[in-house]
Amino acid sequence: MTEILPKSVDAIIDLALAEDIGNGDQTTNATIPSDSWTNARLLAKGVLVMSGLAFFERVFDRLDARVTVRSRVAEGQLVPRGTVLAEVEGATRTLLIGERTALNIIQRLSGIATLTRRYVEAVSGSGARIADTRKTAPGMRFMEKCAVLAGGGSNHRFALDSGVLIKDNHIIACGSLGDAVRRARAAAPHLLKIEVEATSLELVDEAITSGADVILLDNMSTAMMVEAVSRIRNGRPGTIIEASGNMSLERVREVAATGVDIISVGALTHSAPAADLSLEF
Repeated sequence: MTEILPKSVDAIIDLALAEDIGNGDQTTNATIPSDSWTNARLLAKGVLVMSGLAFFERVFDRLDARVTVRSRVAEGQLVPRGTVLAEVEGATRTLLIGERTALNIIQRLSGIATLTRRYVEAVSGSGARIADTRKTAPGMRFMEKCAVLAGGGSNHRFALDSGVLIKDNHIIACGSLGDAVRRARAAAPHLLKIEVEATSLELVDEAITSGADVILLDNMSTAMMVEAVSRIRNGRPGTIIEASGNMSLERVREVAATGVDIISVGALTHSAPAADLSLEF
């Protein structure tokens, strides 16, 4: 295992293994000799963008460091059905015990990468970037954000400490968007950008006046976005403009055409269908 992965990855893998193994694999321990050794192939059963092989490998590494995984494709590579993604060799018991957990992870991550690629291709040439959100499976954020990158997308803030994003509930609690920005500007580290969420043109105007670095156009109609982008470009040139909310594949090209810089899509991680892969002995 050559990749240096965060400790959080081992923690979530260990938790997943413990959940699946319980007190031991009754079937494998009863039927497979302890000295049995096996070669297997990780196979794509559909068209997909490969992502997560490092985490797939890490599952087996946590069980038995003797397992070897030899990649046959690159992270982020689009592959046709039937492609051998990797060759795996190790104790038969280890491969059988870790198979489901390893596949669950790489199928989820390849699914995210594949969906992300579709969104990226949908806005190709527009100048807009596709970004993820914090709508990730608990504990799997690092892995899922890696998958978004593999699909050609961009990462939004990783956690609450990664940036200032003033949302509707912050504005309500503070009393106004302007007050929220002033408080954030006074308290936040100077290297952090301040982003504000605007759900109306009135809030867009207030965000411009407040001097926010990034303005997020949330759940707006396309026509309203066009007007909002015009106001921001004229009122505060250089401001980064993000759009979010109901960003389906069918709509995302239309949103990109409004002139926004970033389109954040929660569906990349919370609704991506798992890719179809199998581990075949």
